[in-house]
Amino acid sequence: MPLYEYECKSCKAKFEQLVFSNSSDVVCPTCGGSSVTQLLSVFAVGGGSDRAKVEPGPCGSCGAAQRGTCMLQ
Repeated sequence: MPLYEYECKSCKAKFEQLVFSNSSDVVCPTCGGSSVTQLLSVFAVGGGSDRAKVEPGPCGSCGAAQRGTCMLQ
């Protein structure tokens, strides 16, 4: 069962929900609204490396905290 992240269009609450087999019956737990948007979620992958890995920033290549501040240009 995949875990998806949603945002309610009515009250702007963000929440996660397990979704069973393409169910579209997702409702906001805060206000009960059914008008929700599925968000793009970031997930973590565990590994056995002893080296720290730089998380990519918004530009996806250098780890810059904000788009447009990339030092690789």
